[in-house]
Amino acid sequence: MTIGTLDAKTALLVVDLQKGTVGLPTAHPMGRVVNNAVALTEAFRKRTLPVVLINADGGAPGRTEQSFFLHDLPTNWTDLIPELNRRRSDHIITKRTWGAFTNTGLEKYLRQCGVTQVVITGVVTSAGVESTARQAHEIGFNVALAVDAMTDLNADAHDNSIMRIFPRLGETGTTQQLIELLAATSRGEKGIT
Repeated sequence: MTIGTLDAKTALLVVDLQKGTVGLPTAHPMGRVVNNAVALTEAFRKRTLPVVLINADGGAPGRTEQSFFLHDLPTNWTDLIPELNRRRSDHIITKRTWGAFTNTGLEKYLRQCGVTQVVITGVVTSAGVESTARQAHEIGFNVALAVDAMTDLNADAHDNSIMRIFPRLGETGTTQQLIELLAATSRGEKGIT
């Protein structure tokens, strides 16, 4: 379902746009993903809505056949990319699992801010983004996903998340659609909850 409304208290979650991930070979140009994520952060900040910048520093401890996290990562692996222009008002989360809600205090922070909806962007679509969206949905947040502000290491995995998984977890839209809805929300137009 294409997004048609945003709650008055919506937060932006930017997943894993950090130095260690932006250089990975992705299915879509990373520059476009970064530009769209930056446009969303600026739009949310302009309206003094919560912006949560999330980085990944490790993975869940269980055994897997494929591990994303390699040993001997560069020292700046977890540094947020400078394009995000981190502000004091941004909330920073470091996660050690795919989803941003596990053992991070993110839910508590959002509830204290009165947030009822989250817009999610970032990488990797089928891992960090999807896991965070699943967790947000399961604990009762309305979920929106900026599909042109995310990418994956695998085009098929990205498409599966966008076409099959995300419609079950929330609503999808483009960066431009979400920015227009934010503007309408701040003007108090009808159709915005």
